[in-house]
Amino acid sequence: MPVTMKDIARDLGIGVITVSKVLRNKDDVSEKTRQRVLTRVKEVNYTPNFAARSLVTGRTYLVGLVVPDLLHTFFAQIANSLSEALLRKGYGLVISTAGEDPELEMHTLDRFLARRFDALIIASGATNSTTFARLREAGTPFVLIDRRFPDIEANYVGVDDEVVGAFATKHLIEIGCSRIAHLRGPETSPGRGRLNGYLNAMAEHKMKSFPGYVSAPKMADVHSRESGEEQMKKLLDLRQRPNGVFAYNDSMAIGAIHAILDAGLRVPEDVAVIGCGNFHYDNELRVPLSSIDQNTEQIGQCAARLALSLLESKSRPRPKTVIIETQLVIRASTDRKRQ
Repeated sequence: MPVTMKDIARDLGIGVITVSKVLRNKDDVSEKTRQRVLTRVKEVNYTPNFAARSLVTGRTYLVGLVVPDLLHTFFAQIANSLSEALLRKGYGLVISTAGEDPELEMHTLDRFLARRFDALIIASGATNSTTFARLREAGTPFVLIDRRFPDIEANYVGVDDEVVGAFATKHLIEIGCSRIAHLRGPETSPGRGRLNGYLNAMAEHKMKSFPGYVSAPKMADVHSRESGEEQMKKLLDLRQRPNGVFAYNDSMAIGAIHAILDAGLRVPEDVAVIGCGNFHYDNELRVPLSSIDQNTEQIGQCAARLALSLLESKSRPRPKTVIIETQLVIRASTDRKRQ
């Protein structure tokens, strides 16, 4: 017969509730007792019966995550930090991707609701908030990450994208770029916010955005690198080609750098390039990429804490907005001082 919590409690001469608290990583158990329980759990190879646990608590101990894709390092890093944070509290993470297809995203969320997941964390590709009205009706707690909607009050964790756009553009201005283009993102809040930040910074410095300098790709979070390369080629064909480029994300910036180098131009001497995301491999590229660091791991950890706080709350608290600070990371793609 499988070992139960009652068996472990009997073996150690403690209560079943104490064993349960240790397995749920609760704080009100002494460290000595915690170690005794964990040692015994390992000795008998105990595996929690989540089905039985769910019948008692009414919870599945599962949190659903919906993102555009996991090939994009940004979302993969968020998923990793989310999973680690939730696992420490006894929750599992189920991940699904929806591309940038709002219909597929809605279908995915419906499946998560049908499975009675305890909470949902969503990086939405939708352009309106219709889906989230349905989530509210279902009563399932949810947290939006990276993307938000101005017409609804919802829990949100992410960066201020207008600040990101202004930060990156001002850096290009400060290193002497006079013709700055923007490889823009999709019609989501990050895409719109970074575009607004770019335009605001240009206006603040009384600089002109030339015709054709702001691209409008159909997809930016999926196939980003290809999109960045394709758009950069078009910019290089302009009569007044840019000498500075701010890309919506790092993947697009990498694609842009490839197009510039393939055209026989230099980065950053001829065209300086900055992205957003600060991927872990940015320092290993042909031209190490300058980027705006979004503190991705912190986004995942904060989203996990917020989701767990919603589950532990006996009432429905007012939605919270958590803005993560960003940092400028300068590498060779904009570092003209080293030239």
